[in-house]
Amino acid sequence: MFDAATAAHAESVLAAFRAKGLMLATVESCTGGLVAGALTAVAGSSDVVERGFVTYSNRAKSELVGVPEAVLAAYGAVSEQTARAMAEGAIARAPVQAAVSVTGVAGPGGGSTEKPVGLVHFGCAVVGGETVHRRMLFGELGRDEIRRRSVLVALDLLLEAAARA
Repeated sequence: MFDAATAAHAESVLAAFRAKGLMLATVESCTGGLVAGALTAVAGSSDVVERGFVTYSNRAKSELVGVPEAVLAAYGAVSEQTARAMAEGAIARAPVQAAVSVTGVAGPGGGSTEKPVGLVHFGCAVVGGETVHRRMLFGELGRDEIRRRSVLVALDLLLEAAARA
């Protein structure tokens, strides 16, 4: 289902979390659950992956992980502020030590001058630590490729989170 590189990366994340006895959650918008899917494609992942939130709409971002409506109104769904709030909201609502979030414009439409197709913001929160943000501008590579690359970045952030937790 996932390419070999993604599968291997997911296995590395799971091993790093497992070695420390940590649990994680994902909060996904433009990837629609693909990060959780990559992780749970690995047998035995249930000892690390506690839950995944697919928060495609602004309403879901607010209701499920507590992104303040004021943040969404001021900065929009595709923003550093929203990505951080998504990850931090998962930490507050799930019995996990780390959470990664993904929100962006996968296209082919929906982009603007300020937020073009291929812009993706990531947040990664760990209990007791700072929330990390990463901004990627993949360009107009096509929806599938933007989402595929976003999964890899999210897995990178989780691997880094395991080292920080």
